[in-house]
Amino acid sequence: MENYGSLTDKELIVLLRAGDRGAFTQVYNRYWSSMYAHVYKMLRNREEAMDLVQDLFSALWLKSSELNPETKLSGHLYLSARNRVFNLIRQNRVKNDYLGAVIKFAEESGTEMMEQLDEKDLMEAIEAEIRNLPEKMREVFELSRKHNLSHKEIAQQLGISDQTVRKQVQNALRILKPRLQSLGIGMFVLFYLR
Repeated sequence: MENYGSLTDKELIVLLRAGDRGAFTQVYNRYWSSMYAHVYKMLRNREEAMDLVQDLFSALWLKSSELNPETKLSGHLYLSARNRVFNLIRQNRVKNDYLGAVIKFAEESGTEMMEQLDEKDLMEAIEAEIRNLPEKMREVFELSRKHNLSHKEIAQQLGISDQTVRKQVQNALRILKPRLQSLGIGMFVLFYLR
C-alpha cells in the first residue's frame, strides 16, 4: 500500500495518469480546501462554489490520463478553476441577456399570441425553452421531468452528486418559469414545473 501523503505532486500525476484512485484521493484531499476558497472568493456563493469545485475534480479524474507529468498540479487546478468561474459568469450573463430579450418580446406581443396556439404549438414552445437551457442543466432537467428519475438516480447515472442534481433542477426551474409565464404558459408551469 502506497503512502500517498508523502508523494510529490509530480509522483501523484504519474499515478493519476495510470488511473490510481488513491492518488486521486490524495490530490483531492490536498487541494480541495484551497480550490474551494479560491472559487468562493470569486463567486461569493457557497453552493455554486461547491458545485464548481466538484466538477473541477471530476474533470481532473476523467482527464487524468492526459495530464503532463511536468505540469505543476496546483497551477493546473487554479487555472482550471479560474476558467470554470469565468465560463459560469459568461453563461449567467448570456442567460440573463436571453431572458431579457424573451421578456421584452412577450411584453411587446402580449398574450394574444398564446391564445392562438394549439396544444402542439404550446408543447413546441415549451420544448424550445427547455432546449435553450445549458447542456448539462437540460440533461438533468429532462431526466428528472421527462423520465421521472429521482435526484439520486440521476446522480448515479451521470456520476455527479445529489446536491449538484438538485441545484441543476432548481436552476432550470428558476430559468424556465419566468420565461414561460411571460409567454402566458401558466398551466404548463403548474403541471410540468412542480
